[in-house]
Amino acid sequence: MSKKQEAVAAHRDTRALLAVLDAGDLLPSMTRLRTRSYELLSPVPGTTVVDVGCGAGRAVAELAERGVHAVGVDPDARMLTAARERWPSAAFHQAGAEDLPFPDASVHGYRADKVLHLLREPHRAVAEARRVLRPGGRIVLLGQDWDALVIDADDAALTRAIVQARADLLDAPRAARQFRSLLLDGGFREVTVEVQTLVFTDPGMLSLAGRLADQARASGAVGREQADEWLAGQRRRAETDRFLLAIPFFLAAATAPA
Repeated sequence: MSKKQEAVAAHRDTRALLAVLDAGDLLPSMTRLRTRSYELLSPVPGTTVVDVGCGAGRAVAELAERGVHAVGVDPDARMLTAARERWPSAAFHQAGAEDLPFPDASVHGYRADKVLHLLREPHRAVAEARRVLRPGGRIVLLGQDWDALVIDADDAALTRAIVQARADLLDAPRAARQFRSLLLDGGFREVTVEVQTLVFTDPGMLSLAGRLADQARASGAVGREQADEWLAGQRRRAETDRFLLAIPFFLAAATAPA
């Protein structure tokens, strides 16, 4: 493949990912989760808040509407290009969660949404958050537990295998349930944890079930015939209004020590 073809393919992949992210962001349940994360962050107008793993920048824009100086950080240059196109007045930087481009004790709020499960060493990101937060600053971590997805299906054992196979593709699939321990180990105080379970019965979420089955088959955890049969069962459930997928989301908040 030529460099031009690679660039076209990368652009296509980015557009597809953005479409998926946008569809998820606009769900009422996800809007409520973001709003709750802002409430836990307790942003004070005029202060600086960093959104780590900002993606296309929606949370940065929504935080800015609350009167703070919101800054987005993401390691993906293509995502940042989309973010700058969408929110030209916002500030964005390319960086990973373990190495933020801010001086010590320089920000008042830190938010990371669906980030820590992608990291091999989530504790390094928490340590970096403490470094950049001012004393008394707030941190909010938000994310799903990939090892705890609930899918109604006839074959419980096969469903567990499919969910486990997807979780095993991630560096830290259970990071969300570890948020409290990570924050306590990182020296934060006043740690709180909430869990909100998002329940989906819309046939539109069949696409997620399809990705789970494809990834389980590709990893070798289940055979092609098993994956196809399982997915066919999910389609039948959707056709008879029996489809159900539930995802627990953890929201942890804490205060940086003085």
